[in-house]
Amino acid sequence: MKVLLYFEGEKVISKSGIGRAMKHQMAALTSQNIEYTLNPDDDFDILHINTIGPNSSTIIRKARNKGKKVIYHAHSTEEDFRNSFMLSNQIAPLFKKRLVHLYSKADRIITPTPYSKKLIESYGIKLPVHAISNGIDLNKFNYNEDKIKAFREYFQLKEDEKVVICVGLFFVRKGILDFIEVAKRLPEYKFIWFGHVPLYSIPKQIRDIVTKDHPSNVIFPGYVSGPVIEGAYCGGDAFFFPSMEETEGIVVLEALASYQQVILRDIPVYDPWMQDKVNCYMGHNVEEFTKLVDDVVNKRLPDVSEEGRKTAAKRSIEEVGKELRQVYELVLKDENE
Repeated sequence: MKVLLYFEGEKVISKSGIGRAMKHQMAALTSQNIEYTLNPDDDFDILHINTIGPNSSTIIRKARNKGKKVIYHAHSTEEDFRNSFMLSNQIAPLFKKRLVHLYSKADRIITPTPYSKKLIESYGIKLPVHAISNGIDLNKFNYNEDKIKAFREYFQLKEDEKVVICVGLFFVRKGILDFIEVAKRLPEYKFIWFGHVPLYSIPKQIRDIVTKDHPSNVIFPGYVSGPVIEGAYCGGDAFFFPSMEETEGIVVLEALASYQQVILRDIPVYDPWMQDKVNCYMGHNVEEFTKLVDDVVNKRLPDVSEEGRKTAAKRSIEEVGKELRQVYELVLKDENE
């Protein structure tokens, strides 16, 4: 069995969740000794396509002409496209039509969560849909004092300074407005939002917030990788991710793997794998988020980080590899029936 992992525009997506999903897929297949290629000109048995760019239809057509099986990895939905880039809400219905058109060309579909599986099925697509996590490299996010030191030195944090972190693109959907409001109400803490998106591509309101209209206790350092971000995950006092829509949220898995206290918005994507007061804390609005952040930072709530790590462990690279193998075997079996 040989798999073509296809990601269009690798450089463009490298700093996004889909970019991390690419690395995770490569590692997952390696963990199961499944041969793969990133080169469409190589020979392969299964096309595992992950992106919806202009070359998608061509790649699928070429695979079909060679008699190959096609699995579409549905990272995108209409719902998580909304409230992102400029004009995204106006374009969303057309975006959904493209998704349906492309996803329907596959033999089977993979998507990260039971929630996104329900969304894909609600689009009227009649293909088998499998919910498989994007996975997490547990070892990369182990607790590490040196990484914590690198993080605190990078931001010149005082020894007793409390820090709340978030990782995501500058989208309304990601909850950036609520993040800012909570920061305003808790001026005694530093709030750091890691991530980047070209400023010209987002609405002026968000662009202004990122560049100038935010409280002095909020930092937007842009895209940061390596020991600094990994140190932030395990060295911050809370991970506050008020996103309003996700297909999974790789950053949530990264925070869980880091033994971090995680605060989320109570939205359907986390059902059933994230549970309030078990492996995270969940809120619905600025008032609830403010209290949760304050209580977590001051350790007035039970520490749920051990359960969070267990949740991440169930989605390890190795476990994802086993699940991918099962779907690959199913799609090849379909060919022989």
